[in-house]
Amino acid sequence: MARVISVFLPTWPVDRLRRKTGDAAPPADAPLIIAGRDRNRRVVTAADAAAQALGLHVGMPVTKAQALVPGLVIEPADPQADAESLERLVLWVLQRFSPIVAVDGLEGIVIDSTGADHLHGGEAAMLDALVGRLTFSGITARAALADTWGSAHALARYAADPSLIAASGTTEVRLSPLPLEALRLSPSISAGLRDLGFARIGDLIGQPRAPLTRRFGPELCRRLDQALGEAAEPIIPLRPEDMIESRRSFAEPIAAAETIARYIGKLVDALCAALEQRGLGARRLDLLCQRVDNRMETVRIGLARPVRDPKRLTRLLCDKIETIDPGLGIEIMSLAATIAEPLAAKQVASSLIEAAEPDLSGLIDTLANRVGARAVYRFAPVASDVPERSVCRIPALAEDTGAGWPDHWPRPARLLLRPEPIETMALLPDHPPNWISWRGIRRRVRRADGPERIFGEWWKRDAELAAVRDYFRIEDEAGERFWIFRAGDGEDAATGSHRWFLHGVFG
Repeated sequence: MARVISVFLPTWPVDRLRRKTGDAAPPADAPLIIAGRDRNRRVVTAADAAAQALGLHVGMPVTKAQALVPGLVIEPADPQADAESLERLVLWVLQRFSPIVAVDGLEGIVIDSTGADHLHGGEAAMLDALVGRLTFSGITARAALADTWGSAHALARYAADPSLIAASGTTEVRLSPLPLEALRLSPSISAGLRDLGFARIGDLIGQPRAPLTRRFGPELCRRLDQALGEAAEPIIPLRPEDMIESRRSFAEPIAAAETIARYIGKLVDALCAALEQRGLGARRLDLLCQRVDNRMETVRIGLARPVRDPKRLTRLLCDKIETIDPGLGIEIMSLAATIAEPLAAKQVASSLIEAAEPDLSGLIDTLANRVGARAVYRFAPVASDVPERSVCRIPALAEDTGAGWPDHWPRPARLLLRPEPIETMALLPDHPPNWISWRGIRRRVRRADGPERIFGEWWKRDAELAAVRDYFRIEDEAGERFWIFRAGDGEDAATGSHRWFLHGVFG
């Protein structure tokens, strides 16, 4: 089942202007509108949240807006700059989220997320990451994920706050309560339908099509069928001009897995030759298979390092053939290097004394493309005394951060995601507990070492100005060793609650 994401950018011209001007932009709480021409009138073409809160809206005459809001900030409209910037945003989404991304009108993006969500931890995680990154960049965004482009488009604009996921097979239920304008109809058709008593999309579902078509033309039924998934609406992906791509069309559609694998190998050979001419290696490849019914099947693979080895790339792509549904046949296959980076020729070491370092990139690529890139990582130290802040995740083959692991005190092999409270009996202020009770199991302490005092990072927030933790390494009667701490110095209540927590387990 196809899955589509629609991203609605309700204040895109304003957001683009603020991002462009940077520090010179008006304050966020200052009402700002974009003014454009509608025939002989100057009208509001976009308004930020502050302006909308004061009653300003798109289509309002600028003179009326000025009368309502004294001191209103007005900027001229630049539709061409808006469109060009939106295309750049689409290409950014293309590189990071899905192989099929396109512009959706003047203020939206449409994404075919079929088969791409598992690389981001699922549909919910993918949608949250997309909306979160846009919001962090200063772009107001609402997004919806549904079975069709039409339904996702409608939900993003009339139901998402800020995101919404429509379960597969619930398109009709989700669309029924939405207004007629959600179907992307022209204003004249919407007005005509309202004159006949139709107010919601649900009022149209189940109505005879012939009378509606005779009165309003084919657009109404076409949009309704597209939203309900009864008519195809292919997404034509946007591609940058300099993208390296190889393409193959077939006189007779292909469907057998062996045939698809053979032509994948040919596409990879052609792509690697083009990459070599430019001195580049692929970091991300997108395979697009266009079926005879106009549906697109996609495969995306990522590489830990730039690669242009045809055998490795072919193997990684062929591992994904089982995810391709050829339907009645594939008539066009294209392979694009969505992300390519410089790759210089390097001599292979042939020393008889020193053994060559093993190349783990092939293994990491295989694992990452099976379970997702986020699931393959390694830990790196961070310069912080607070244990939960002293480690971070980095890509498996990333360069060393330069920080060293602490070696003045032993650290547990397993650090809990967050400290868990325990029950204890201990003599304050410096003695370890006689016993602890963790997760319902009581353990008598046989040996202990400590305390190791760790102070809060007062330069980050005032709450840590007097915070103290006293850590102990303890061993129970079964030989298991734990890392526990008391919040506070055991004397002054201002330094902590004096409660005990278990923070790690030694191997």
